[in-house]
Amino acid sequence: MASLSVAANLPFKPTPIDDDVDLYAGLESSALYKMLPANAREYIKGNPHLLEYLSIFPINTYGMPLFLSELKKDLRTMKNPNLIYPVNESTFIHILPDPEDVRNFYIPIEPSFLHSVNKLLPFIETRLIDLLDNIDTDPSTEKERADVIKNLLASIAVVKPQGTDITTMTSPVVQGAKAKLVTFLNTDFTAQKKVRSDKKGSSVPVTPDGKVILTGVEYRAIEYLLIRDKIDMGILKPFLADEYIEDISCDGVGPIFIEHKIFSGLKSVIEFKVSSELDDFVVKVAERIKRPITYRNPVVDSTLPDGSRINIIYGTDISKHGSNFTIRKVDAIPLSILNIVDGNSMDYTVAAYIWLCVEYGMSIFVSGETASGKTTLLNAISTFIPPENKIVSIEDTPELNLPHRNWIREVALAKGKGEGTGSGGEVTMFDLLKAALRQRPNQIIVGEIRGVEGSVAFSAMQTGHQVMSTFHAASVEKLIQRLCGTPIDIPKTYVDNLNLVIIMSAVKRPDGQTVRRVISCNELVGYNPETQGFTFVQMFTWDPESDTFTWTGKGSSYLMENKIAARLGLPDNKRGIVYLEVEKRAKILERLHKAGYVNFWDLFHMITKIKKQGLLSIGS
Repeated sequence: MASLSVAANLPFKPTPIDDDVDLYAGLESSALYKMLPANAREYIKGNPHLLEYLSIFPINTYGMPLFLSELKKDLRTMKNPNLIYPVNESTFIHILPDPEDVRNFYIPIEPSFLHSVNKLLPFIETRLIDLLDNIDTDPSTEKERADVIKNLLASIAVVKPQGTDITTMTSPVVQGAKAKLVTFLNTDFTAQKKVRSDKKGSSVPVTPDGKVILTGVEYRAIEYLLIRDKIDMGILKPFLADEYIEDISCDGVGPIFIEHKIFSGLKSVIEFKVSSELDDFVVKVAERIKRPITYRNPVVDSTLPDGSRINIIYGTDISKHGSNFTIRKVDAIPLSILNIVDGNSMDYTVAAYIWLCVEYGMSIFVSGETASGKTTLLNAISTFIPPENKIVSIEDTPELNLPHRNWIREVALAKGKGEGTGSGGEVTMFDLLKAALRQRPNQIIVGEIRGVEGSVAFSAMQTGHQVMSTFHAASVEKLIQRLCGTPIDIPKTYVDNLNLVIIMSAVKRPDGQTVRRVISCNELVGYNPETQGFTFVQMFTWDPESDTFTWTGKGSSYLMENKIAARLGLPDNKRGIVYLEVEKRAKILERLHKAGYVNFWDLFHMITKIKKQGLLSIGS
């Protein structure tokens, strides 16, 4: 990633800092430092750039920010948030209210806030470029490339020990000066690799052998920025590091927008001011993920190194406000079904019912509108698949993260995107789904059914394979319409091979907060050729007024009594046992929750242990 001149457009007028004042010398005597709470002082000891940010922040106008180590859900009700929280060892986020907009400000505080670093970085980058030609190694991993940058920086810079007079480190030949001065101005990073001057110059102290003299703070900040811009995702790094972010989007020239798990919609102070700058950035991102983008192929749908899904549209021909991109972040640890219960997207009974349907081979679609939580729920219920089963997952963009050992993960390949194949051939989800039928899986999980692969999925259901997928439809009726229409074209008589449809939705609560809820769980019973209609039964429904779930189909479940009970060999007079099994498993999930087994992997291991102990046998 090349460095770009994308700067933070701060929503306040920074308080000037005297260049002669060393903010980091004698913190204990700093008036501002003394004003800060204890946790903020601890952060600053390892991150002096946070103190510099607070020094330019008009505390008299906005008040002292609240410093938090983590964000709790109850902060959602905060009307005018003014708080700072860490996202990693060196980066902090400041949430600041905007009284004139519904979106508050999102301000990343990185080591780049050090004003001295901005003066030093162009000169250091030029020196590094001169050394790159002499590198014999060909680093292949991100860590190796980062190590190269660290070694190169160490070869051209030296840290001034605290309390050392800089004149003792510089050449005594300089006439009456405290340091040997190297004048640099505007650096040309093209093939010429020259240093040229403009009207404003800066002075860089160097040792007699030509090494740049830096303070420890400056050295760490420059190392961070070089790795951020050359190895990592550049200005996106703090956004990708923030675990509270769900979506990152840039609509064109202007700010980067955020969908935050706690504070909903926010606008970043990081913005692109001209189209050419934005074009350069998305080109670099596309190259970084090995999906080059051009005017001929202006659309990229892929994943970032951390697994987040990214969509890029390039050029003003099709995006009039300039190139745009949208990133849907993935959690480092997938959400478990108990995380989803914890967020009240469903209750224990709904989860237990789905558990029984998954374990006993029912084909399931999780359906809903965009960003309703479909893939998250599909991934979460995968922990209910028996641990001994073989699973094949098929996606066009990899998002699923299953806990099973016997898992074949396949991803469709767009035409011309094959690396090292020499053919650049296309491998569609349709192709992968046909191949999956020959791999003898117990379950086939499809990232999303949207085209002709749907016919293969339903053929798989007919031959006894359990298929689980997501689907874009807001109701069972709309789902059936889409399945039977172009381009999926499923015959109506095939539709009832799908057993269960879970409808997800992002809904507004009375307090204005957007939440995700399982609106209903629906069992498909069959197709009536005379009326050309479908029969389905709502097993669970969500009550928006009380924000609770009702088991409306208790005692009349087609799947429980005619599918699952039949597979268990239960006689007609004992088929009611399956309803008791749902209640039993709901209590198991509740006990696991209270015992702290909420983590995705921990929950899967506990369910596996419970199964091995025979506690999941029907009627036990």
